[in-house]
Amino acid sequence: MGILTNGPVPDDFTGTRLGVCNLCEAICGLELSIEGGRVTSIRGNEADPLSRGHICPKGVALADIYDDPDRLRRPVRRIGRGADAEWVEIDWDEALDLVAEGLATAANRHGRDAIGIYLGNPNAHSLGSSTHGLPMIKTLRTRNRFSASSVDQIPHQFVAWQMYGHQLLLPIPDIDRTSYFLVFGANPMASNGSLMTVPDFPKRLRALKKRGGRMVVLDPRRTETAKVASEHHFVRPGSDAVVLLAMLQVLLAEDLISPAAYVDDVEAVRDLVSDFTPEHAEPLSGVPADVIRRITREFAAADGAAAYGRLGVSTHGFGSICQWAIQCLNLLTGNVDREGGLLFPEPAVDAVGRGIIGRGHFDIWRSRVRGIPEYGGELPVSVMREEIETPGDGQIRAVLTVAGNPVLSTPDGKSLARAFDSLDFMAAVDIYLNETTRHADVILPPTTALERDHYDIVFHGLAVRNTARFTPAVFAKPDDARHDWQVFAELARRVQDRLDSKPGLRKRLAQRARFALSPTIQLTALLATGRKVSMRQMRAHPEGVDLGPLRPTLPGRLQTKDKRISLNPTLVTDDLARLRASLASTEVPDPDQLLLIGRRHQQDNNSWMHNTERLTRGKPRHQLLMHPDDLAARDIEPGTHVTVTSRVGSVVVEVAGAEDMMPGVVSLPHGYGHQVDGTRLGHAVKVPGVSINDLTDPERLDVSGNAALNGVPVTVTA
Repeated sequence: MGILTNGPVPDDFTGTRLGVCNLCEAICGLELSIEGGRVTSIRGNEADPLSRGHICPKGVALADIYDDPDRLRRPVRRIGRGADAEWVEIDWDEALDLVAEGLATAANRHGRDAIGIYLGNPNAHSLGSSTHGLPMIKTLRTRNRFSASSVDQIPHQFVAWQMYGHQLLLPIPDIDRTSYFLVFGANPMASNGSLMTVPDFPKRLRALKKRGGRMVVLDPRRTETAKVASEHHFVRPGSDAVVLLAMLQVLLAEDLISPAAYVDDVEAVRDLVSDFTPEHAEPLSGVPADVIRRITREFAAADGAAAYGRLGVSTHGFGSICQWAIQCLNLLTGNVDREGGLLFPEPAVDAVGRGIIGRGHFDIWRSRVRGIPEYGGELPVSVMREEIETPGDGQIRAVLTVAGNPVLSTPDGKSLARAFDSLDFMAAVDIYLNETTRHADVILPPTTALERDHYDIVFHGLAVRNTARFTPAVFAKPDDARHDWQVFAELARRVQDRLDSKPGLRKRLAQRARFALSPTIQLTALLATGRKVSMRQMRAHPEGVDLGPLRPTLPGRLQTKDKRISLNPTLVTDDLARLRASLASTEVPDPDQLLLIGRRHQQDNNSWMHNTERLTRGKPRHQLLMHPDDLAARDIEPGTHVTVTSRVGSVVVEVAGAEDMMPGVVSLPHGYGHQVDGTRLGHAVKVPGVSINDLTDPERLDVSGNAALNGVPVTVTA
């Protein structure tokens, strides 16, 4: 028995090892009980200064990924297509050469934009992806880059870039000291925060209430968060913008504002929102005008308040207007850079201040078919299918996906799956054969979280407290395995060697020298120059190093050239004209039409881990949720199967009555719809359900290019 803090455990080790969960943004510290070299239990690490002992069901199941019989451990190559496809294991050299040849051939024959790249959510949770994955993609020099960000968070980044000068300089609610927490379309009780790293949200909320604070939630579903709120109000999907604009109108009309001296263009906002009154918002949103006025006044009067909006407001047609209005609400009331309001974290590795991640840019180029602007070097994933299927210069001929499942995660996924089958070549860096990677010619599986060193470059920069934690690999990498950074380094080298047009020798040698440095070595250098904490300190304290609560840092931390904040970023506010036109539409709504929204569960991890037995226990979670009145109006019985139809497709799914739904709104969970036709290795997937993204519409976009996944018009029939 013993406690091991550094280095992989011996094969016969029995004792305790500290670890970390990298499955979601909460980045919880863990204690792993190990017997004979096998994890027997996982619990939260109470000594962790950020997560404080918290753990959710996904963290408990972390070792299930390591032991998963479905997980790929060696590269596989697809022989044949469709139902006749077979997967055979091949060695790493052959696999890497096949992928490099497939990508280089597409670029040599058709130009660099013939390569398409898709990055999934897990890339943000991998140190190796940050240090080696993104640089590898840059060596391909393609404009056809896509990621999960454009079905998730681009409005946040789009607004932060224009207002604060950097796309990841996001003000974080000071949840441990606030007295009024106003939440739009977010469910931190299930997510533990998103673009707000807040492990143990339930305990933090109890502390907020104990000190006399309040949490007010506006959401079209009575979510897990809404159920424990001080008050909850239903809001019609897609109408959050008019509620937020009405709140701004009340603030300005009643002079409830106290902006900081470095905040400009207050009068411009007054003019922009003058016609968005609460009375105007009520019939559009379903939120009573007197409620909008009362909440606005309470927010302005609170001694430390924070407004926060997440997926529910980002993923509809006016997500950027919502995020801009939330920032204005916080700034106008003087709650940004204020204890108890919103503050900017100061991480040990400052990816913002040091330019490790780019500031952001917009409309430098556009998609070939529909002419949709890029943001931050990526095109909206909603245009990926048409860029594959439409002939002409710049058509995507080869695709590389990295830890992503866009067939389940992006709009009209079924059509995207058909497009993948039309490619000349496709490869994936992934540990699973899933609904996307099953279309690949080659899959390269990296090691899992327990087999590699970990540090959260992104999420320490979004956390509600300043901490730093380095977690060495718990288990040694098998000799025939590769870390993700090793895969990226080899792909970069082998593809470049095969390209007709390549950088000069000096540049290639410099790139190879950088790729040769492990993520841990690069992190050590970043920490040494950051001078907040050293690698030696973090190795001595694997539970994490506490760097203190968030504190005021403005205007110095601003990344704008003049160290000021404009409340009138015209790339966003010009879109108010489109909002007004949408509201003035004379189109008569279909009385049979309902509005579809997504949902997430604490036991699910986006589109994966649905084959993990401990997470699939309990009541089924795959059903369409529908208000009893809407069921009765259509003569539909709960528990039966219904057909849900949108402009792009239809699905058949079991329906459940739920008074937690706003009438006129239905909900399907995100990430369901797994293939059970024998295309997966190992045992069959246990979870039923359909993909909500067989219904979402790639034509519906926010001005930033983010997909409008919420508020999709659908019909439901027995």
